[in-house]
Amino acid sequence: MEVTFLGTGTSQGIPIIGSDHPVCLSDNPKDKRLRVSVLISWNNYNILIDCGPDFRQQMLANNVRKLDAIFYTHEHNDHTAGLDDIRPFFFRQGDIPVFAHERVLKALKRRFDYIFTTENKYPGAPGVKENIIENKPFNFHGLTVTPIEFWHNRLQVFGFRTEDFAYLTDLKSIEDKEVEKLRDLKVLVVSALRIEPHHSHFNLEEALEFVEKVKPKKTYFTHISHMLGFHEEVEKDLPENVHLAYDNLKIEV
Repeated sequence: MEVTFLGTGTSQGIPIIGSDHPVCLSDNPKDKRLRVSVLISWNNYNILIDCGPDFRQQMLANNVRKLDAIFYTHEHNDHTAGLDDIRPFFFRQGDIPVFAHERVLKALKRRFDYIFTTENKYPGAPGVKENIIENKPFNFHGLTVTPIEFWHNRLQVFGFRTEDFAYLTDLKSIEDKEVEKLRDLKVLVVSALRIEPHHSHFNLEEALEFVEKVKPKKTYFTHISHMLGFHEEVEKDLPENVHLAYDNLKIEV
């Protein structure tokens, strides 16, 4: 299984438009972050987790030619706004399967009604195949996918475990029974927004405490804002086997 970090930034990305913050002015490519998303490549399938506003740019940067499914964590704009840009995949492959909580699918239908409609559909619109997921494992072409439920302030969100890899973004609180689903991981990806506390995201201290609780072999932090600091400076102060992810990083699991 190969995992590509398509984007590792928070909702505004880094740099933020018009910002003079030193991290936003950094020349280091690892400090430039598109909106958060990963691509899981497994057994000739490409599975996208979240389809944000930078989706087109991310697909071009990584020369992705095929898209077999989109798994949605939740309905916020930085995780969903790129859905229309699946058109090239649709024209080659047909309807793209999407997997999401029923609430998230309803939100997508309100926003992208022209994609989901079956009446008088515009000829250039893409199509999707809806798959409602609940908090129980499901199968994707022989791969067992285990949803991990947690909370982004008061909003329910799904993370996903696939074999020995788990991806959790926009996490603020999680019940112990869900943490138990994360035992014996080779790689954990979890969000770490900034140094200061935040009402709906782990800050760095909370993310590190969570890593100690889960005890994966290796961890990568994502959904990073400019307020976390420079990539190189933060990276050197992290514990062994804990790293900051960065855009276009590829790892094997």
